[in-house]
Amino acid sequence: MPGVYRKTLDLPLVIPVFPLDGALLLPGGQLPLNIFEPRYLNMLDDAMSGERIIGMVQTRAGGDNERPSLAPVGCAGRVTSFAETSDGRYLITLTGVARFQVGEELPVRTPYRQVRADFAPYDLDLHEDQQEPAGDGAPLLSALRRYLDHRGLAIDWTEAQAAPSDALINSLAMALPFDPLEKQALLEARTLADRRSTLVTLLEIDAAQDDDDPPLLQ
Repeated sequence: MPGVYRKTLDLPLVIPVFPLDGALLLPGGQLPLNIFEPRYLNMLDDAMSGERIIGMVQTRAGGDNERPSLAPVGCAGRVTSFAETSDGRYLITLTGVARFQVGEELPVRTPYRQVRADFAPYDLDLHEDQQEPAGDGAPLLSALRRYLDHRGLAIDWTEAQAAPSDALINSLAMALPFDPLEKQALLEARTLADRRSTLVTLLEIDAAQDDDDPPLLQ
């Protein structure tokens, strides 16, 4: 998907945003979503008739329940799968394109929020061949094993060991039940190597915690 857009100027300057804590989209990753709120059904209708781009963002302290403050960095995805259910919901898949800095929020009439998106700091997301090599995967797999043992979870180890480093790092970052602040840290990691390092740290700290310990990031 990043290859569809060769430079950040190919991406729209203003995008709709879907604030959803705990949902992480990364460039090249796929995020399935079940859309049922009227304002986001409206957002999908508009997106499908235009660029098909939606910005996934988390929230941070501030604002109110209806309009929480947005985290400073999100990830734009393109709708690559779309289906409508008999009860009016949309089942979609967003494929991550590039991260963006959340700029000015526009005073729009739409029921959903729209922001100016600055993709320039994340030009690297559009060029997979320029991503830093992930390096030795042994520390990640070792930390993952301890994390899963601690959580009482299991995965297909043959598949994990055979997966390309970038796919493994991003799929784990998106799928594992980290809290929103930890998800945001993984999103904001500058390079793939930085994300691997952050992921290993989170796995190791979690595995060393007692079940009643407080969250890692507050």
